[in-house]
Formats: sequence, structure tokens, C-alpha cells
Amino acid sequence: MSRLLFLASTAFLLTACQQASAQKKDIERSIERGQALYVEYCESCHGVNMEGGQAPTMADDIWVYGGTDADIRRVIKEGLEEAGMPAFDDVIRAQNLDDLVTYIRSDVETFIPPTIDDVPSVQDQVKIEDWATDLDEPWAVHFIGDGTALVTEKSGKLWLVGNNSRMEIKGIPASVDKGQGGLLDVATDPDYAENRWVYLSFTHPDKNAPKTLMTKIVRGKILVGTVRADWTDEETLFQAQPKDYIETGYHFGSRITFDDAGHLFFGIGDRGKKEEAQDLTRPNGKIHRIMRDGSIPADNPFVGVEGAYPSIYSYGNRNPQGTIVHPKTGVIWETEHGPRGGDELNAIKSGVNYGWPKISYGINYNGTELTPYTALPGMEQPVSQWTPSIAVCGLDVYTGDLFPQWRGRLLAGALANQSVRLIDVEGETYRGESILIKDQGRVRDVTTGPDGAIYVALPRRIVRLTPKD
Repeated sequence: MSRLLFLASTAFLLTACQQASAQKKDIERSIERGQALYVEYCESCHGVNMEGGQAPTMADDIWVYGGTDADIRRVIKEGLEEAGMPAFDDVIRAQNLDDLVTYIRSDVETFIPPTIDDVPSVQDQVKIEDWATDLDEPWAVHFIGDGTALVTEKSGKLWLVGNNSRMEIKGIPASVDKGQGGLLDVATDPDYAENRWVYLSFTHPDKNAPKTLMTKIVRGKILVGTVRADWTDEETLFQAQPKDYIETGYHFGSRITFDDAGHLFFGIGDRGKKEEAQDLTRPNGKIHRIMRDGSIPADNPFVGVEGAYPSIYSYGNRNPQGTIVHPKTGVIWETEHGPRGGDELNAIKSGVNYGWPKISYGINYNGTELTPYTALPGMEQPVSQWTPSIAVCGLDVYTGDLFPQWRGRLLAGALANQSVRLIDVEGETYRGESILIKDQGRVRDVTTGPDGAIYVALPRRIVRLTPKD
């Protein structure tokens, strides 16, 4: 090794160690500040060591009113009238509240997710056949009827695809095909049959600085004629502030999903600015929640927090490329890319910090340590994680009739691993997984069709999976 390279490597490792040391000190100072707040406001009721007294113990990790960090914050802020606990919203500021939650969590044993290895295969149970071919990097597949789907191509085209037909939809918003960016997800409104709204996520350039990019969400309608189809009635639902647009060409997210209460969820990756995933004044590295018309739900966790994007629902999310609301349980499932290792399966909850980049099961791409921590107080653990990375992308819940034994399981695509994983979950608990298909190509999206078949987007085609028998 040359002296210059040795000095550069030494300086890099020294900087990494200094950053890890500074991170540890930040946590220690937060715990100290939180302890002071606990002594002042909580100790008289909850005991010197959180062992309980006039109020219940907080040392056993059993929480009557919800056990997430967001639940604990809410109870402290709003109080519990029925339990005689006052609200502390007027006396404990937001940052101080985070310190208090960090201290409360500091002595609680952290759940460690299972390591996934020796994954069984169920490939012998499915038949694979081409459904649509000669596509250019299809990014998303969304069915709007029997045998008809909307398909996005990363290069910027939206297609209406049938079994033996294809029609390009003209007039959609211009996107930038750069790196991982381009035309991304497509979804239809839960009440599509009545209102005909179609939603798109895509990489958008700032008009005054076109080299800077950010994920944007719009909706519109499609008028289908005999020879052409047109995009109309476009409305912008989410657009970041110009100052938050970034030149990098990666980590844009972004899937769209809906719950039964009228909310729309979408994710934006950290855009390569990993520390900003912890910054509530930035939109990147977050899961967002808005109403279907783009308005902000009044109960979003950071509404009213000075400088915060009010659409933020969770934060500390590296690059979410799979998001789906489970139709039976309502759990918001998310898969996100780790760095080198540490791809995550998360159950997304309001106001929760998922830790990136403070905690991770991955390392830097060059093999050096990213962070010394896989767990820290106040940061949520993944339900499960993949190390080595499989490069997760695309997520759905199987709801069809062709494979009744799999109904309710997650369908998770993987790019580098070139597979679809069939994940068994119960509530928010991971129960195991199997490989549905492997080595057919990089999987960008996976969805259940109206016919009960499973459709998988590969680099140049979409394939249809049906029972082998």
C-alpha cells in the first residue's frame, strides 16, 4: 500500500471512530438530560428507579396505553385524565421530551430481530409464464380491472397493459430518469370505480435548479379513447420545498398505499444525506402520511412542531421501496434498503424513529463500520432484517384465491437477490419466510392480480405465477 493511500485510509477510519464516539456522547448527554427531567416531573409518582409507586412501574416494558416511543410521548404530552396523570405539554418542550423518552427507554432490554438464513423454497408449487414483454425497466404494476393494469417504466412512460394490448398514456408529468430516479409508483384510489383518481410518484426537478431532484406525488385521471389515452385533471399532493431538493441520483423511495381511514402513505429515501433522515425539517428518509387530496391529517405526529414537515409519519427510514397496508390487520408494512447488509422489514407506526443512520445491522459499502450500534434507546427495531442484503423492492399482501394457503402473507421483491419472498406474519410479528421464485431477474415489483395470480415485474417483462398443478 502506498504511503498516500495508507494515510488516506487511516484518516478515514479515524474520522469514522470520531463520529461513533461523538454519537455515543450525544446519547449519553440525552440520557443525562432525560434523567434530570424524570427526577423533576416523574419520580414522585413512578419511583426513584421507575419501579412504581403512586403510578405504575416503567421498568418492565409493559405499557397499558401503548408501548411505542410515540405512545409514551403522547401520554406525557396529553396526560391521562382517567388515571389522574396531568399533561406536561406546556412544561416539557419537544426536544426535552425526546430526552425523557430516551432515559425511560435506556434500561429496557431491546428486542433483537431474527437473522434470516436457510430459507426454504416453494418454487416447485408455481408455474411461471410471460404476461407482458418488451418493456423498458417496468417499475410498478397496478391492476385496474380483470386483465388490465397500469405499468410505469422508469424511463418515464405510463402504459395501459392488457393480455394482448398496450396503450401509452400521454401527458403525464415529466420525470427525470437519473440513477435510481424516474417514473416510480402508480396506484388507484380505493374508490376508483366512483372517482377515477390515479396516483403517481416520480423524480421531479426544481424548475430553478434542474439538477436538483426530489420525489413528488400527484394524482390525475385517465381518459381512454379508441386510439389514445390522456392524463388529465392533475393535482399536486406533495412537493418538497426548493431548498430540500438534492442533486444525488439515488434513494427516492417510493411506494404509495392507502388505509381505510382515507390516508395515503408514501416514502422518500434519505437521498444519500443519511443524517437528514433524523431531521424533521427535511422530507427525506421518512414515511409520509397525507389525505388523498393532499391535505394534512390533524393527528399526524409532528403537526405543530416548529419547522417540521407536517406530512411526516415516521422517520429514520433509509430507502423504503416497499410499503403496503395489510387489508386484514391494518398494519403498515415497509421494506427498506440497508447499506451493505441490514435490509429491514418494519411495521410503521406514528411518530416512531426507525434509527437510520444511528443504528443499523449493515456496514459501509467499503466494508468499514457504519455505526457501532444495532440498537439505541428511543429507536425502533425492525421486525426482521436481511444480512447480507437482498435489496428489497416492491411489497404486497397476497389476497387471491389461487393460493389459499398463502392468503394474508407478504410478497416481497428483491433486486440483487433476484427473488420474491413469501413472508408469514401475524399481527406485527414475523413468523418465517420462503422463496417463491428465484433467478428470473431483478424483481422491481410484485402484486396480486384480480384473477388471484401473482404478477412480478422483471427488467424487461412481467411474469404471471399460477399454481403448478
